[in-house]
Amino acid sequence: MGQELPAGNGRRLLLLGAAALVLPRPALAAAPGPGASMRVEGHHTRLTLPFSDPVAWQLSAQASPPALLLDLPRHGWHGPAQQQGSGCIAGLRFAATRAGGRLTIALMGPIATPRVTQQDKALVLELRPGGGPAFARMAAAGRLAHGGPAPRQHASLPLVMLDPGHGGRDPGAIGANGTHEKRITLAVAHELKRQLEATGHCRVALTRTRDVFVPLAERVEMARRRQAALLLSIHADAVSAENARAARGASVYTLAETASDPLAAALANRENLADRAGGLRLPSVPPEVLAILFSLMRQETRAGSDRLARQVVQRLEGQVPLLPHSHRRAGFAVLKAPDMPAALVELGFLSHPEDEAALAKPAHRARLAGALAEAVQGFLARPHLAGLG
Repeated sequence: MGQELPAGNGRRLLLLGAAALVLPRPALAAAPGPGASMRVEGHHTRLTLPFSDPVAWQLSAQASPPALLLDLPRHGWHGPAQQQGSGCIAGLRFAATRAGGRLTIALMGPIATPRVTQQDKALVLELRPGGGPAFARMAAAGRLAHGGPAPRQHASLPLVMLDPGHGGRDPGAIGANGTHEKRITLAVAHELKRQLEATGHCRVALTRTRDVFVPLAERVEMARRRQAALLLSIHADAVSAENARAARGASVYTLAETASDPLAAALANRENLADRAGGLRLPSVPPEVLAILFSLMRQETRAGSDRLARQVVQRLEGQVPLLPHSHRRAGFAVLKAPDMPAALVELGFLSHPEDEAALAKPAHRARLAGALAEAVQGFLARPHLAGLG
């Protein structure tokens, strides 16, 4: 069985069902055929979504116009692209996305929190009308429910190493309202891991999975030891009080010995104070051969890192506010592995009140994770074309 939403809503649905027995209403079956089926009993609508195979899924809500959004990373949807609705449902519309597919369940109006049950090859949603303010809060909360079969992990798939910044005794930046960077980065990393694994195109590991301190050198070495295809470090930094209003938005950094601007230099210096990068294990060869090998390795790695950064900027653009000159360069220690493409993403600035408020919301973090998942997939799709965006 899959996840169900809070039991209180289930009890209310049972009460509605009992009321329907006392005051019977005709049961209406709608939309027969290969797609979704809908059964209406009074104010209660039961929506059954069949799939060809067990699928991963994520359900969220949209306030205006009112709708439920069912994201299917590996969609398996074989119903019609559009379908008429019944009861609480105005209609269904399926569209392919870069991340898989999305089924939009257009609603006649606001609904109460849906009860969701996952069967082997079907998803069942039980819906009833609800209040507008409560529905708006539900939409702002982000993900309502998710589930699906555990993805099979194949050793041949590329490994993506995610690095949630700071942790344990090092909280990182702290916003004016007490938001800790270490908690924001870990929440985004877990959501990003879930989304990437749902595609079945890669394996994912985290440098930390809980609130613990991990030295910078160990983070780099962890990714290198496991031969990761890339390292994506996730941060949400802060600037001084006099610059707090000026610095806002997401950005991405790749390695450079000389920082591209003073802000990049300041951020890198602060991150590197805690630790230093680990060393590179190189073969025993003559010094002149070693120099050539190191130079070639460094060039290829930096080209790959730049391409990863371009993918991140492209996917974030239009989704969240961006810092001007979104792709910057600095000497972050966590980016210094010369044999592995790496980028550091600043999700926003906790020193800016609007960024802090947004990062505290699960819906905003899920949107960031979705954009980063698309960026990683775009990078992995063409790992050897370093010269192209």
